[in-house]
Amino acid sequence: MADTESCPLHFPALGEIASVLEGGLKNNYAEVEVKVVDCPDLTQHPFGFPVKGLCGKPRIADVGGVPYLVPTAQPDKIYNLNTVAKKIELPGAYILGAGASSHKSVGMNAEMIFSIKSESTTSPAVNGNYMASINPADDSCLLEKYRERFSDHDFGLLSNLYASEGNPGKVIEVKVKRRTGKDNFVSCMRKSLKDHYKDKSVGIGGSFIIQEGKAKLHIMPREYSACPLNTDEDVDHWLHFFEMKAPLICQSVFVSHDPGFDLRVEHTHCFSHHGEGGHYHNDTTPDSVQYLGYFHPAEYLYRIDRPSATHMIGRD
Repeated sequence: MADTESCPLHFPALGEIASVLEGGLKNNYAEVEVKVVDCPDLTQHPFGFPVKGLCGKPRIADVGGVPYLVPTAQPDKIYNLNTVAKKIELPGAYILGAGASSHKSVGMNAEMIFSIKSESTTSPAVNGNYMASINPADDSCLLEKYRERFSDHDFGLLSNLYASEGNPGKVIEVKVKRRTGKDNFVSCMRKSLKDHYKDKSVGIGGSFIIQEGKAKLHIMPREYSACPLNTDEDVDHWLHFFEMKAPLICQSVFVSHDPGFDLRVEHTHCFSHHGEGGHYHNDTTPDSVQYLGYFHPAEYLYRIDRPSATHMIGRD
């Protein structure tokens, strides 16, 4: 795997972050409650993760990047989650987040929703990843458990990942209801941290549930675009957009400030137990939406295979 860069992140106390998030979220939601709690058992419904928590040596990895997808795709950009765990100096890590499929592995382009316990010297990987693709029969969403069709632990092009030992421990619980502003749930939290910490980079990872309402999600076409995607409008025309219903379980990674690594500062993919999933944009039912999330800050940032030629197209 290609070159890896890293740096420490600003790592405030959980209570301090909770206070900052609460203040910012109140500008965007009618009801807000943010507090530090014991992480719920994430092996239980609706999460169904292979680990119980989000704690222990927390770190974030930004792998590849959108420039490997647009304007033209580079399908030779293939990565392995077990290798990523070693690159971030945490073999055996639990990894959650958002990325793209390896065309070599699955024979198509798709949205990857990561939830995997990577392999260690004493145990094999436990793959709880999901994959959302376009159903060729009717252009609907096709959501699958990755391990039920494929045995590898690869992905392609890009990903944004939060990794930890997967231990129980203290996390930040965020509850909000009824959106009154324009920002989505993740953007509001990220901007709240940015406004408070300025050029100090705070990285956050976790999982949240859209408990009530509906949301706008996209899924990439099964095949890469034959024509170069040179603008955000080109990208939007290429993507398939859907309105999907709650409950949606969303794997999210965001960084308040890019310290110079050409980061995708926020990225969230969702799965469900009713066959819907994809890349999260925003809820579409602001008057009834409810979110419940569990988050933890990261101590370190790792940038793996940063594109040498970059742009800001398609990063929404």
